[in-house]
Amino acid sequence: MKKGISRRDFFKYLGIGAAGTVFFEGISAKPAAASDNLPSFDMGPLKITKTKETSSGCSYCGCGCTTIVYSENDKVVYIEGDPDSPVNEGALCPKGTALSDVYTIVDKNRQRVLNPGRLTEVLYRAPGSDKWEVKDWDWALSEIAQRVKKTRDETFEEKDENGVTVNRTMAICQMGSANVNNEEDYIINKLMRGGLGVVDLDHCARL
Repeated sequence: MKKGISRRDFFKYLGIGAAGTVFFEGISAKPAAASDNLPSFDMGPLKITKTKETSSGCSYCGCGCTTIVYSENDKVVYIEGDPDSPVNEGALCPKGTALSDVYTIVDKNRQRVLNPGRLTEVLYRAPGSDKWEVKDWDWALSEIAQRVKKTRDETFEEKDENGVTVNRTMAICQMGSANVNNEEDYIINKLMRGGLGVVDLDHCARL
């Protein structure tokens, strides 16, 4: 007596039949003409065809998403995710999509203009002063280096209260960045841990 097909065989044959139907329907179907259902019209050239493309990275969190920045006359006009990136594959989160607003904003007339809140100069306010002074980068970097060394020298501990060698300073904190690569991060950590004795290290992507 011939046995009936099993439940496993039933689903196997069903799947093969469905796949064959889809395959043969696909190769026999007639492609619809552009004028059958959709109106045809000329959209003109893309706005980004006259812009310069620059590969860059997103400045937020620590995922490492990369972007393509479109600029015209040295002004950012559009930003999109890089489809060649293995991290974001062309997608961007809401913050990454709004990266262009760091440089420009849309005014009341719906025109993109320079962001008036974006700082382009080094501003310094002396202790006790109520006014900001414009400084150059050479002055700022030198001033920061001197203050870091002064703070480190004044607060450096060779041993703790139990006599254990610690070689540390608790007065300086280092905040990591999502824009540095592995090699830069290695150098930063060598400076902070080995050079200055900083033990309070954090990162902008920590939740």
